[in-house]
Amino acid sequence: MEFTDHTRLGQIATAFPASMRIFEAHGLDYCCGGQRELGEASAAAGVAPGKVLEEIQQLRSISLEAPKDWSKGSLTELVEYLVATHHVFTRTELARLAPLMDKVARVHGENHPELNAIRLFFIELSNDLGPHLMKEEQVLFPYMLDLDAGKTSASCFGTVANPIRAMLGEHDLVGELLHRIRDLSRDFALPAEACGSYQSLFMGLADLEADLHQHIHLENNVLFPKAVALEEASVQA
Repeated sequence: MEFTDHTRLGQIATAFPASMRIFEAHGLDYCCGGQRELGEASAAAGVAPGKVLEEIQQLRSISLEAPKDWSKGSLTELVEYLVATHHVFTRTELARLAPLMDKVARVHGENHPELNAIRLFFIELSNDLGPHLMKEEQVLFPYMLDLDAGKTSASCFGTVANPIRAMLGEHDLVGELLHRIRDLSRDFALPAEACGSYQSLFMGLADLEADLHQHIHLENNVLFPKAVALEEASVQA
């Protein structure tokens, strides 16, 4: 696939997953904003579109890594991968970061009041992601697995597009919360007096953000379109 300024971010990330590291570096939202064209998204982020495209082409030419192309994998493989990797990582990191967030905000909040706001957004993020992951694992994903196995399972939501629409809305909210946390932390910049806990917290929040971006990208731009197409094909068969 040839990339241009008119190629959508989600298409680039799907066809060449290593490009996600470049999008992360430039603050380009390839998950919730995956439908935006590279040129438009770059300009909005204050980055020259040609620069991003050039970096992607350079990385592509040297092939630093060869991640799995999930657009060619089965629905079942992708669901199992999402649950075993991204869902587990999200739950583990949210649980690990929660007490660290409380500690850093308590100790450093007086001198850095933005930490108290970051803590509130982190709590909201945790409260939203818990039920979100559960709904995917207990309702949406089992239906998708049945679809992939050729089974006709009854659902309480009609077409799969309905719960997907709800999941997309929740993904947008997660993206907004991550953006607010990054903005308040000034791109996770550490003050000179930052202690080990402060450093560990910001490093963890940055890693959580990067993983959630990849996680949401795979669902928004690969898994959900696959499920819709498979359901439509099964109805027509």
